[in-house]
Amino acid sequence: MTMKPCVKSLVLELLVAKNGIPLQVREAIAACELFGISENNVRVTLARLTIEALLEGAGRGSYQLGPQAKDISTQLFGWRSVEQHLRSWDGSYLMVACNALGRSDRNILRQRERSLHMMGFAELDKDLYVRPNNVEPDVESLRRRLIDLGLEPAALVFQATGFEDTQVQRIQGLWNGELLNDSYRRNCQQLESWTLRAEQLRLDAAARESFILGREAIRQIVFDPLLPEPLVDVALRTELFACTKRFVDQGHQIWRTFLQQPLRLN
Repeated sequence: MTMKPCVKSLVLELLVAKNGIPLQVREAIAACELFGISENNVRVTLARLTIEALLEGAGRGSYQLGPQAKDISTQLFGWRSVEQHLRSWDGSYLMVACNALGRSDRNILRQRERSLHMMGFAELDKDLYVRPNNVEPDVESLRRRLIDLGLEPAALVFQATGFEDTQVQRIQGLWNGELLNDSYRRNCQQLESWTLRAEQLRLDAAARESFILGREAIRQIVFDPLLPEPLVDVALRTELFACTKRFVDQGHQIWRTFLQQPLRLN
């Protein structure tokens, strides 16, 4: 269905699923086996994550989230509360001007574009990005959020109003609302239809598929532009977010059951 996850993301997700209970090495190995990941790869990754303080020992042969895992935890849980950052749209726009920033460092450029993408900005003109002003309580909060995500502090972040009708049409045309609505509807149906047949699957297959589908659904939420009405159907998006929360909660229960097995299925 999609490429297999890396050991790091799988281990961190397993710790979330275990809800505070330490993860045993044998559980991590059994989980990674479902995705064709070798035992040696798992042990090397656990050791590296411990050195990085993302994990710490929790007794013999077990791990829990370490002191450096705060930001990671925010990423793992933050998608559940993205709608709390929204507010009613007053018709104004948020702008980010990057024309004074360099483009020679590809890593910095990639980080910049990713931060803008994650916050729903679209490029209006070269190095000038825009989105509806319906996220975060004010411009300063948005600026801090963008910087946290990787935007350089030297970027100009500001609010803009007074566009002509043709300019408004051009701005709103940067997003395909119908395509977004279709994806909300389609992905919600996919998650619900999988849930209906989950009990017919072997436990190992259910664990593997729920992880892959859940990860894709969370990614869609994280990168959703969070547009206001009338650019998208907000009710459809809200239903998808609720559907994803139910699906991920069920997936965590499936994984807890899988990890409790005395014997592993191959």
